[in-house]
Amino acid sequence: MLDWMYWTTPVAVFFTCIVLMLIGMTVWEIKSPTVERKGWLPLRTTRGDRLFIGLLLAAYINLIFLGLGEHIMDWLALEEEPSIWFSFVLSMVSLVVVMRKG
Repeated sequence: MLDWMYWTTPVAVFFTCIVLMLIGMTVWEIKSPTVERKGWLPLRTTRGDRLFIGLLLAAYINLIFLGLGEHIMDWLALEEEPSIWFSFVLSMVSLVVVMRKG
């Protein structure tokens, strides 16, 4: 069923985190409904809006990292492509920043 995608440990962890965040946000929204607020994003957002924007940002960071992996290897004179865990950590940090400050 899932053989259409190349499943590695970082990919599985990334999607597991997304599923856990969606479940957590659903429970949080049921327990404490959100109100719109203005952060540094140029629009008023709710928690769900910020989660969606943060998940898009995280996906783009991971895709950019995958696309530039060979170039990063050349630029930094590495012997092999950098680990995908770097982009995972960077994407989760950016997601937290958007959720907290956005």
